[in-house]
Amino acid sequence: MSAPLESDRGDASAPPDAAQAARVAARSARVLARSAVLGLVAVAAAAFYAWFDLHRDVVGLRTEVAERLTAADAADAQARARESDLGNVQREIQAKLTLLEARLAESQSQQAALDALYRELAPSREAIALTEVEQILSLASQQLTLAGNVQAALAALQLADGKLARLDRPQFTPLRRELARDMDRLKAVPYVDVAGISLRLDQALAAVDDLPLARDERLPPPPREGARPDDPRWMTFLRNVWADLRGIVRIEVSDRPAAPLLTPQETYFLRENLRLRVLAARLALLSRDERAFRADMTAARQWVERYFDTRTQGVQTLASTLAQLGATPMAADIPDLARSLEAVRTLRAAGERGDRALVPAAPAPATRAK
Repeated sequence: MSAPLESDRGDASAPPDAAQAARVAARSARVLARSAVLGLVAVAAAAFYAWFDLHRDVVGLRTEVAERLTAADAADAQARARESDLGNVQREIQAKLTLLEARLAESQSQQAALDALYRELAPSREAIALTEVEQILSLASQQLTLAGNVQAALAALQLADGKLARLDRPQFTPLRRELARDMDRLKAVPYVDVAGISLRLDQALAAVDDLPLARDERLPPPPREGARPDDPRWMTFLRNVWADLRGIVRIEVSDRPAAPLLTPQETYFLRENLRLRVLAARLALLSRDERAFRADMTAARQWVERYFDTRTQGVQTLASTLAQLGATPMAADIPDLARSLEAVRTLRAAGERGDRALVPAAPAPATRAK
């Protein structure tokens, strides 16, 4: 700054126009210098602001990147922890799955063994039907042998034939033929209403105690002459005395033999023996013993007609009942079911041999795909 002043002072002797021009030029130079300095300052300020803004953005970006990297690291750590947990769970599941596969293979082998054993031991549908038919025939044979119950045996045979008919197997034809033959033989046996006859015998047993004896028969008294209203008292009294004297002795003419005289003890045993005869007849009926049944019925009827008053309604009814029951026809010979039983047992034996020969092999246990 001092240099231009000195030049101004040194140029004082110069002409005024040149000095003025120099001053103007100096001022212009100073203005330009100042403008250049201001421009440089402005550029420097702008550059500094731009640098500061860029630096701030870079710092913010670095901070954001650092935060994101931290979050990513945390997420990666969590993911690794979860992956580790999932790996542990997967290994446990794999171990359990391996154990389950082993148990499944073991259970399948056991199931196959049980299936083979069941097929070997369990009877087929035909074998079950034959077993049931054999049991039915055994019961029917017992009914025929012990009780002579033809109707029950016939119903049992029809039931057995119905079971075989529903299966519709050709190997059952011989057995059904024997069943049909036995059913025809049972149908030819005369029907005996055992229950009805037993009921009538029970009624006869209940009536034994009320039967009047023949020795206790009482004839009706003779008609007495009526008193006349105009007769005197002494005449009425004599007439009554005479009627009483006539009633002391009575003469009866009868075409029947005289009734046997029984003591009270004999009367008791008579009724008990009559009751035993009826019970024996019922036992003979249940066992289908026609000869014993007829003999007991005949003896009971004869005792009733001989020792009891046949003029009373109860004695007549009992004697008629015993006569009717004694004439009931019974089968002399009841057929047996031996041929049907033999046929069903033969079929069972053949079926058992065939089942043992046709038992299939046990299937291999299935394995699970890995």
